[in-house]
Parts: sequence; structure tokens; C-alpha cells
Amino acid sequence: MTSESARRLAIIVITTISACYTVMAVVLYLWSAYLVIVTVPMSLWAMAAGGCIGVTHYLHVRAGLRGRRPPLFPLTLVMQTAATYLTDFVLPYGWSAVVSPLLAGSLLILLPPRAAWPLVGLATAFQGWQIYVATSGHLALTFFYAVTVFSTGVMIYALVRSALMAKELDQAKAELAEAAVLKERLRISRDLHDGLGRSLTAIALKGDLAARLVERDPLAARTEVGELVQVAREAVQDVRHVARGFRQMSLSGEVERATALLAASGVDCQVNLAAAALPRPSEEALAWGVREGVTNILRHSRATTCSISTSVRAGTARLEVVNDGAPGSPMSRGNGLTGLSERASQAGGTVTAEPTEANGFRLTMEVPA
Repeated sequence: MTSESARRLAIIVITTISACYTVMAVVLYLWSAYLVIVTVPMSLWAMAAGGCIGVTHYLHVRAGLRGRRPPLFPLTLVMQTAATYLTDFVLPYGWSAVVSPLLAGSLLILLPPRAAWPLVGLATAFQGWQIYVATSGHLALTFFYAVTVFSTGVMIYALVRSALMAKELDQAKAELAEAAVLKERLRISRDLHDGLGRSLTAIALKGDLAARLVERDPLAARTEVGELVQVAREAVQDVRHVARGFRQMSLSGEVERATALLAASGVDCQVNLAAAALPRPSEEALAWGVREGVTNILRHSRATTCSISTSVRAGTARLEVVNDGAPGSPMSRGNGLTGLSERASQAGGTVTAEPTEANGFRLTMEVPA
């Protein structure tokens, strides 16, 4: 049920209940007039009290359906209470017995529970006592009118609360949908940054190398151009995978590509991978760690050596990417490292990036093994 349909249902049911009690009050008043008990002043009191109860009850229900209190609160609640009980001193047959259920609903809607429930209980007890006295101890009528005050008030309150809860649920659904869209946007931006970053860097490096070799070694230049085309095709595949939300990476495959890219850039790379099977989320996280580490080496350092190593100990897989030739100041934590930290966190791990002695840099990732 949507919030709008719940609100309409609450309005229809509460209006029907209010109309029934109004008809009961009119019938009681006409019966009193038939018995020649009602005078002109009583008629004025009846019209004034009925109008006051109708208007204030409408204001209370409308405000309750909007999750707030009426502008003149608590004056409106005081007016409805006065019109409900003070009229007993003027009109015969216990006017409050007919309209006090509406007051019970207003109390539950507008007041906090610690104040509303005792007041509703007091109204129920008073109504039972009043009917008991008026009917000379008729227990059935006493029970009926007393329970009516409580049950009707709770019904009105429940309808208003259900409408509010439906509205809050719709808002929560909208917020969840917005959060899902934002999460998907973050995933796409992160995957594009991490995936295309390495590919575009490789394309730039191989293009520069091919340009230097084109005159003195055309065959080698042609080989570099062929590899450049292959990297470009891989980049196109990466974009397609990002669009489909699917990307399956292996640690060994990423290390192999990273080693070839570093070698083409003149960086001597040593690899030492532990022979251990890792859970898919952990292996993919480490593969992304290798990709981000190598991309940072090519972009932000003047490295000549690099080491990529993994180890498994005490249920934790550890990746270290260490290079020399890092800048004098520590590398800033940009989008790449932030995205890598998010990937590690999703796999249940952590990432640290810090400078080393001898002007180097170390990227470390730990994930469950």
C-alpha cells in the first residue's frame, strides 16, 4: 500500500466514524427535543458544541496525517475537551458519551504516549461511571460505552499512524533508490579510474616508445604499435565490463600484465607470489591492488626497480608493491588509493600506502585468505 492510498483509507474511515458519532449526537438531540426537554439555549449550546468538536477534530486528524500538530495547539485540544464534557451540564442524556471517542483519538494523535494513554484511560473510566449512574447500574450499556471510547480512539490513532508509516516507508524506499544510484555511480567512476588508468598509461608509454623507435628500429616500433592496439582493445573491453557491472580479474594475470608494462617502461620488476588459492573477492581485490600500484609507479615515480610479492599467514593474504624513485614527498591519497581502499574494505581487508627508506614507496594490501 502506498502512502497516498493509506492516507485516503485513513481519511475515509475516520470521516465515516466521525459522521456516525455526529448522527448519533443529532438523534440524541432530536429525541430530547421530542420529549420537550430541550430549550432554545440548549439548542444553541448543542450547535456550538457540535461545531467546535467537528472543526477541532478535523484539524487534529489533518495535522496528524501530516505528522505534526495544528497551528493553535494546545488550544484546539482544550476546546475539543471543553466542548465534549462541559456540555454535559447543559444537554441531557450525557452528551460526552457520544463524542468522547473522538476526543480519545485526538489525544492519542497529538500527545506523547506517556500522557495520552493515561488520559484516554481516565476518559474511558469516566464514561463508564457516567453511563453506569445514568442507567442505574446497567452493566452491558456501561461496558459498551466505556469500551467504545477506548476502541474508537485507538482505531483513529492506528489509522493515522499507518498512514504516516506508509509515508515514511515511501520516503525510505526513495532514499534507498537514491543511495543505490549513487553507489552505482561510484562503482562506475571507480572502475573507470582504476581500469582505464592503467590502459591509458600503457598506451601513452608504448606510443612514446614507438615514436622513438620508428626511425632507428622500424620493426621494434611496429611491435610496440601492435601492442598499443592490443592494450587499446583491452581498454574497450574494460569499458564494456564496467557498463555491464561485471569484471572478473585474476591476480596472476594482472601481475603478468603489470610485469610486461613495467618492463616496457624500463622498470626491472621482481615477482614473488605465494602458491595459495584465495577466495574470489580477495583475489580480485589483490589484482586491483597490483593494477593501482603499477599505475601509480608509472604516473608518479621515476622508478627503476619494483617488487610485487604476496604472502599468506594466519588466514590473511598480504600484497606488497614496492618501488624506488618515489617523489621526495609522500604521494597524495588520490582517487585511485581511495577506490582501492573501498575495494579492500568490501573484501574485508585494509590498504596502507607509505614512503620507505631510500626514497621508495610501499603499497600494502591485506585481505582474508
